[in-house]
Amino acid sequence: MGLEEATRWKTVRESPLYDKVGRGKVRCRVCERRCVLGEGERGFCKTRVNLGGRLYTLVYGDLSALESRPIEIKPFFHFWPGSTALTFSTWSCNFTCPWCQNWHLSRVEPDPAKASYVPPDRVVEIAAERDEGVCVSFNEPLMLFEYSLDVFKLARSKGLYCTYVSNGYMTLDALKMLHEAGLDGLKVDVKGGREEYLRYNRANVD
Repeated sequence: MGLEEATRWKTVRESPLYDKVGRGKVRCRVCERRCVLGEGERGFCKTRVNLGGRLYTLVYGDLSALESRPIEIKPFFHFWPGSTALTFSTWSCNFTCPWCQNWHLSRVEPDPAKASYVPPDRVVEIAAERDEGVCVSFNEPLMLFEYSLDVFKLARSKGLYCTYVSNGYMTLDALKMLHEAGLDGLKVDVKGGREEYLRYNRANVD
């Protein structure tokens, strides 16, 4: 996939969080894997790619699910109790948990040519019509980091709450950007101890 071909798709957008590290390579700074990618290479999560020395997401607005869910299911407690959140997701993950209950989403490698694009304002419009908050969940929400920033800004302007259900393996820079955009609540799924993270997810949690 070349830059000209990729940027035809609405779901392909440049990421705001990466470094150029020389010789056309980039370092992703969205999650703590901090993948260094050469031209045309995708990161561990398969949702971001180096095209022309820039980092692009392939899943901006490519939603795999969109449905209303009670906030307690997340689970959030003592946070807008009794409310519902318009919950959405995309494809793939930066972890490889063998017990994943949403494997049909987290094990799919995204393909912009088959994407189903939903613009950020449409998500917020639906949530506002139903008097709901918004939540990024089902698969790891960081896959939708770039999209989340835009959704959260719009949702905040409408007075809607914004939440993440995450594995927590995000960089501090990513967390700060999400907070500034409007993130109100973050629920972290703990997968086990240090050994489990290394064994099942190849993730260093130190």
